[in-house]
Amino acid sequence: MNIPRSLYTIFSRHLSSTPNFRKIPSKYRPLAIKEAQQVVTDYLHHTRSIPFTYAEQISKNSLCTLSNLIANVDGAYSVPTFAGSVQRFLRYHPINEFEFFYESIGIDYSEVRGFLPANKFFFSEDGSVLNAACAFSGFGFPWNRLGRLYKEEVSIFGKSTEELTSRLCKIRDRYGFNNVTVVAVCLAFPCVLGGEGELGGEIGALFDDLKMVFVDFDLVSCVEGNVDAFYEICRKIRLFYDLGCEKGKFGDVMGKNKSLFVDYKEEALVQKAEYFCSFGVRKEEVAMLLLQGPDILSFDLDTRVISVEGMLSHFGLSANELKSVAEKYPFVLGKNKMANLPHVMRALNLQEWFFNRISNGNHRLLGNYVLSNPDERLDKEYQDSLERFLSLKLRVHTMNKLEFLHGIGYGENALTIKVLAHVQGTSSELQERFDCLLRNGIEFSKLCRMISLAPKVLKQKPEIIDQKVNFLCEEIGASLDSLDAFPAFLCFDLEHRIKPRYRFHTWLNEKGLCTKDYSIASMVATSEKKFIARIFRIHPAAPKQWLERFMSKRPSSSSRC
Repeated sequence: MNIPRSLYTIFSRHLSSTPNFRKIPSKYRPLAIKEAQQVVTDYLHHTRSIPFTYAEQISKNSLCTLSNLIANVDGAYSVPTFAGSVQRFLRYHPINEFEFFYESIGIDYSEVRGFLPANKFFFSEDGSVLNAACAFSGFGFPWNRLGRLYKEEVSIFGKSTEELTSRLCKIRDRYGFNNVTVVAVCLAFPCVLGGEGELGGEIGALFDDLKMVFVDFDLVSCVEGNVDAFYEICRKIRLFYDLGCEKGKFGDVMGKNKSLFVDYKEEALVQKAEYFCSFGVRKEEVAMLLLQGPDILSFDLDTRVISVEGMLSHFGLSANELKSVAEKYPFVLGKNKMANLPHVMRALNLQEWFFNRISNGNHRLLGNYVLSNPDERLDKEYQDSLERFLSLKLRVHTMNKLEFLHGIGYGENALTIKVLAHVQGTSSELQERFDCLLRNGIEFSKLCRMISLAPKVLKQKPEIIDQKVNFLCEEIGASLDSLDAFPAFLCFDLEHRIKPRYRFHTWLNEKGLCTKDYSIASMVATSEKKFIARIFRIHPAAPKQWLERFMSKRPSSSSRC
């Protein structure tokens, strides 16, 4: 029997990694799979009365489940007798038909067990899912793609064959689609099959858009007439709804820019959408930017190097404005990668200004920007330090941390190197802590500035950050803005420094012993010796109360992280 090379490669890779197949010589494994598939097809068709076409789809699209079956067949492998051995096994060991079925419709084998019905093994016990799959297949749905429908709209598979066929034909006939287009739309938007009755509401609005794009603007004529090609187009269209486009309102603009859906790969569209969403703007604004300027998808926004000052000037920032930016955010200046530009602008708190410039017809400025010369904004101290890092044993770890800093907007400058010397942790840990601080409500640009002043804020674990921010806002009653002036608050031990000192000052006020309001920094950052001296001046008995009732037994040398 001739085995196609592509199948041979797939089978060999799968079976060679499974110890149970060692009894089958590697050169015969693809043949064993082919024979087992045929036996299972015949079993499902002749013994279980499943139409041959669907029995074949089930057996040929369930490689993992079939492999488990082969592993349980007794005896040494023999080419002449193997098929008979599988037949005898099935005669006495009926298979779980649902397990084969769910893998065959495209559900990953690792997820199949989560979908198996309890105490049911045969379609004769519940044939609704098989009947629905047969109805879809008869209309033109690829069998191994039906899992997408099942996972997103499981209720679909509880409908009768008549209901499903009727709804599919109604979609086709009402909107002027052909079967291929209907299949692609349903695979990309399974929700359209989940409704009841008329195609109204949000689903109707979606179809109004799709009709305008495919029929009125004739996108159909620009696409190869197969399900895969139309499905890819529909996935690109869905991306815009996922970005927040309102159904029923975007068919016209999509149709007028149909080259976006024809000429560019889905991967490019996703990457650019993620890139511009990184500016922190509303997703709908990103959708409109891409729809109105589809040529932006061809821009190289990854590998090019920029000068931050050069880019700002290129987009129209005046000399005085540049000077103000340089004074307030010196750690952002210098070179960086174009890939980091969204976070560079967020670090400068200029993301809205920059994105608005792009959105108002100036997106081509991104495409035509070039670094005037390789030495533009070259920082010698940064370059010297970089060369030194590359000679160290821990250069990979250090360079990963440096990449993290560049990724959040820090430029190639001496200040970045100083921060690098004090941040501790792997790049993934630093990113996790940075994201935690953002989730707690600290603005991106303020957080970057805090790190430049107190790099050790990134030494804290996320759960500790949560506790400190919560104490600051809930018990102390301060706003997050207080961290602008005193970011080192996050560097002190919560249980052994922050809490006892704050609560002692609160106690002094409640007792009427102290009328002065001390700042958070004064309460927390003052050394233990100066703290004792201060409270002694407030009241001679205060140090005794502090030492006996409030002070942690932990050594003061450990009070700062």
